[in-house]
Amino acid sequence: MLDMLQYEFIQNAILAGILVSFASGIIGSLIVVNRMVFLAGGIAHTSYGGIGLAVYFGFPIFLGASIFACAAALLMAFITLKNRNRIDTFIGLIWAIGMAIGIILIDLTPGYNVDLMSYLFGSILAVSDQDLYFMGGLLFVIIVIMSVWYRDILAVSYDSEYANLRSINVPFFYTLILVLSALTVVVAIKVVGLILVIALLTIPIYIAEKLSNTLASMMVYAGVLSTFFTLLGLFLSYNYDLTSGATIIMVSGVGLIVYFVVEKIVRYKNSL
Repeated sequence: MLDMLQYEFIQNAILAGILVSFASGIIGSLIVVNRMVFLAGGIAHTSYGGIGLAVYFGFPIFLGASIFACAAALLMAFITLKNRNRIDTFIGLIWAIGMAIGIILIDLTPGYNVDLMSYLFGSILAVSDQDLYFMGGLLFVIIVIMSVWYRDILAVSYDSEYANLRSINVPFFYTLILVLSALTVVVAIKVVGLILVIALLTIPIYIAEKLSNTLASMMVYAGVLSTFFTLLGLFLSYNYDLTSGATIIMVSGVGLIVYFVVEKIVRYKNSL
């Protein structure tokens, strides 16, 4: 195992896995408690339009996906702020339109030769230094925002009416959660791809939710679990020549099954 650590691309992959795991743990917890799990998949697929835009006009993929994903998040916030029960409908529409735009722009790009599979299923082994700067900067911003506005975001996430009574700016924090979710989804695409991103943002969070009794502890547990699943998946994918994104999600799925089994055993023993 130590032999693989001598390669720079492995070092970058490990660092990316840690950064994205903690960002996903924090934002994934907000997505779960706000009941917007479908949002992750919606933004991920919508950001494909940004990938097509970047390919067509020749600017960085991360930049194009981030701009498109944030624009989609702002649009979702504007449409659903006062009608959250219909958010799934709007996400489905934006999801389809974003994908369509991306596919059409890629079709129109002359001499296109970029590997689409890396965006569909992740390419953590191809993380660059610039990607790491973006991931690290995003995690830093997320931690600062959660440290400064934790109570306000907590109130908005669990009871927006109560937050309104406390004079908390609900539209601002609701929109902020969506934008941070969009940016986190974009960096997570680099690790597991847009098809599998929902699993990364939900499986560790589900386990963490069962193990914690506060939102803060849930975020920490989710980050730690996500990091463990990501690094173990990365190790297995490297040693057995498997697709890294899919392996990470499979490890997460096995981890969830193990948790279910252990939980059943504990409940059975406690019932005796």
